[in-house]
Amino acid sequence: MQESAPPEEEPGFEVAMRRLEEIVQKLERGEESLEESLALYEEGSRLKKICEEKLAAARVRVEKMRLGPRGEPEGTEPLDTADR
Repeated sequence: MQESAPPEEEPGFEVAMRRLEEIVQKLERGEESLEESLALYEEGSRLKKICEEKLAAARVRVEKMRLGPRGEPEGTEPLDTADR
């Protein structure tokens, strides 16, 4: 019986961004074959999606500081993105 390969672990944000930058540089140089360029483009699309998802998750976790009447920190509250 053939064993299936373990699922590929998703890279962290920094690793994905670094690899995405490498891919962009390779594609901009235009030295790759058509097949290799297509494979790089597909990998870049996957990495872009991973980065966007990780940024969205981080955005949800961001909190803004709540200040008291004298300007001292009183705590935190969820970031209200409607202010932007």
